[in-house]
Amino acid sequence: MFKISSTCIIDDDPIFVYSTKRIMKDLNFSENIIVYTNGQDAIDGLKEMITNGDKMPPVIFLDLNMPIMNGWDFLEDFVQIPHNNREEVLIYIISSSIDPRDLEQIKRYEVVNNYILKPVVREDLHTVLSKMKAE
Repeated sequence: MFKISSTCIIDDDPIFVYSTKRIMKDLNFSENIIVYTNGQDAIDGLKEMITNGDKMPPVIFLDLNMPIMNGWDFLEDFVQIPHNNREEVLIYIISSSIDPRDLEQIKRYEVVNNYILKPVVREDLHTVLSKMKAE
């Protein structure tokens, strides 16, 4: 079965992170799972990867509501990162919000692939894998 080299989860909810990682492991979704609890730590971590010559994870699951730097601010900073594989990164917004304004705002970001309503379920991850496999 197809497996993603690395995945990044940016979310401050430890229960969500734990359950998502568990489903990922059950599905053999990704070789490596990187977790950040806010957008600033994630931006710093991704920049460090680039500095070290590593590729950014091809899939990022991003929560919108977090302390320090929320998902919207992360997206603003992320699109400014100069890196040769940024275009290959698919960001999935993960949120419990069904606010239509959030859904409209997501459309402004070309880097955002889709919106997944919490909690993440096996079918969501199968959809991501199918998309990655097709590219």
